[in-house]
Amino acid sequence: MDVKEQVLAILNDMIGEDMSGQMDEDLFESGLLDSMATVELLLDLESKFGIEAPVSEFNRDEWNTVNKIIAKVQSLMG
Repeated sequence: MDVKEQVLAILNDMIGEDMSGQMDEDLFESGLLDSMATVELLLDLESKFGIEAPVSEFNRDEWNTVNKIIAKVQSLMG
């Protein structure tokens, strides 16, 4: 399973719907992610991918779509 599939699986579990058709939808504006879900998402991503994504350095504009989350995870993986 690649990064895209794993990120989608995490988000699909959290949100309760298939996000594969909404890759560029703003997850915060649509109400699918809030501050508590963001913390859970970051913790899940850190655990799954062995990356560091501190909440203190979280920039909502860099994490607000599925595609941006995938790109951010890939960049943090090196």
